[in-house]
Amino acid sequence: MLFIDTYGERAMVNVTKADGTKQPFDKNKIYNTCLRMHATPQQARDVADRVAGKVYEGIPTKKILQMIFTYLKAHRPEIGHRIDLREAISNMRSKPDFERFIQLLLEAEGYKVDANQIVYGRCVDHEIDAIAKKGGETVYVEVKHHIQSHTFTGVGVFLEARATYEDMQEGFKEGKNRYNFNRTLVITNTKLSEHAIRYGDCRGISHTGWRDPPQRGLEEIVEEHNFHPVTLLKGVDTKIFDRLGDAGIVLLKQLIEGDLQKLSHETRIPRNILQQLANKASEIIRH
Repeated sequence: MLFIDTYGERAMVNVTKADGTKQPFDKNKIYNTCLRMHATPQQARDVADRVAGKVYEGIPTKKILQMIFTYLKAHRPEIGHRIDLREAISNMRSKPDFERFIQLLLEAEGYKVDANQIVYGRCVDHEIDAIAKKGGETVYVEVKHHIQSHTFTGVGVFLEARATYEDMQEGFKEGKNRYNFNRTLVITNTKLSEHAIRYGDCRGISHTGWRDPPQRGLEEIVEEHNFHPVTLLKGVDTKIFDRLGDAGIVLLKQLIEGDLQKLSHETRIPRNILQQLANKASEIIRH
């Protein structure tokens, strides 16, 4: 969705991205970011106007995001309970939390998922993050998580996935495994390099990155299913997230819908703390 802006006589300024590169400030991006955070169109316009009035040449995108949170909180107080979705996902533990997170998303997309399987290839055995099945299709899923959210997922991940896929296919033909894979899917929490996309498209490797036009990216899929990670909650000790993850709780939905007394016993997190977290999660999800 676009918010058409008229800048009048004001000169266009550039913003500095996390990787140090610069690009022109785009008010529509502020507007759309607010909409993804469940602001109304009018609230999004108000925030976009206020941010546009504060930007200066070379302003870091991180500073812009901080302004968005500050201004949007005036309209939507629940914003004060959360951090940025991209940062929240990067804060997850790669194993087992992010892998579990992706498995739940695949199930929400209609797949039956076998997680963490050992599959024998012709040459060696392979530890597979997930095997997803739907409509007669069997998909080898390679999950790649980056702690640095602005790191690009490069072609190396795709080259390794291709080699693994071929070895498992040959293993199937020789009767060493029971999975007749139809395709490979790489899922990551960051954007994909141009080289990776070109190789993936050439080799028939499907991919889902943070934003992956023209198809849906990870951000869009998360918002569509309301599958926000527990790490979205602001000001929570990482030890609590670790204990929740050890109990298989990686989504705000799970925290809201779970038996808090049982979860407290399992995680050794006091029930009143879990209740506070669940209340904040409910405010975020409700809006």
